[in-house]
Amino acid sequence: MMFHGIGTNMSNLFLASNAKTRSISPENLTGEKGGGARCELADGTAGAPARELGKGWKVNPFIHIRPHSTFSLAGIDGPGCIQHIWLTPVGNLRHLILRIYWDGQDNPSVECPIGDFFACGWGVYAPVNSLAVCVNPGSAFNCYWQMPFRKGCRITLENRTDEVSTIYYQIDYCLTEVPVDALYFHARFRRVNPLPYREVYTILDGVHGKGQYVGVYMCWGSNNNGWWGEGEVKFYLDEDRAYPTICGTGTEDYFCGSYNFENKATHQYEEFSTAYAGLPQVIRPDGVYNSQTRFGMYRWHIADPIRFETDLRVTVQALGWRSGGRYLPLQDDISSVAYWYQTLPAEKFPPLPDDDALEII
Repeated sequence: MMFHGIGTNMSNLFLASNAKTRSISPENLTGEKGGGARCELADGTAGAPARELGKGWKVNPFIHIRPHSTFSLAGIDGPGCIQHIWLTPVGNLRHLILRIYWDGQDNPSVECPIGDFFACGWGVYAPVNSLAVCVNPGSAFNCYWQMPFRKGCRITLENRTDEVSTIYYQIDYCLTEVPVDALYFHARFRRVNPLPYREVYTILDGVHGKGQYVGVYMCWGSNNNGWWGEGEVKFYLDEDRAYPTICGTGTEDYFCGSYNFENKATHQYEEFSTAYAGLPQVIRPDGVYNSQTRFGMYRWHIADPIRFETDLRVTVQALGWRSGGRYLPLQDDISSVAYWYQTLPAEKFPPLPDDDALEII
């Protein structure tokens, strides 16, 4: 059987495939073959700069999303697979909401603020250099999660703000047969600020079906002095209740760091970004109004997915230190995007926080 073209890498790039490459952008909103660069000058968002050159000369490279409206970025008939998304939004990244629907489902399988989905959750640019997500200069967001679908795919972006949002984007995909054992990509956002005293933060729950957890991006705003990352990450698999099957040894350990993410020479937090894990962002107090230290970090389970048969729950403790060598339960500002694959239909997500609860304050 010929290679289906999904999951290409250095070990299979030489294989022939019947997959058909397609791409959706403002210059080809349907992705159809031969459908690019057809926008008329009068209809294009950049018709004025192209007026002397004419049709085909970068006439419609971006879109505008009106305040409090939703734009359909893509509608694709399957079978196929999303292979890369590039997007560079202008606007409030916490109040632009990305949603992805698979195979005609009424409920989205992806629902996240756009910045958090692309591992840039504090609304401040920070470079990310990983296998699954890259954030490059100029706030260029790139996603390489493979997202197969059978009947169809619909991608929307909601602008919750009072301002027009300008979006450049490109969605690269292939039309091909999808393996019978291929699962559906999911991503879910949540935020708690502040975390109630002595409560754990839930990264993900309400997942039922067969699948695998493949990563998390977290924003962590410290509301105390001292170290904040002593808590354990726990995975409750397949009817685990009081005790998890997988239990880590500390927050920075789970994110593939150690000993407080501290550079021992400078005694400062040290940012890093690698293929599978990173602390790409540390926002330090400026001595005036930006008074809190804030962290952005990711952990991708690409080489070590957490597989489950029936259900999954993931939590992390917010834990620091207090006098007498005792643990201190923290009341921090914590948000996350969990990424996983599973069968359909999935459980309907709880509603996103309202605008005030989403706001970075």
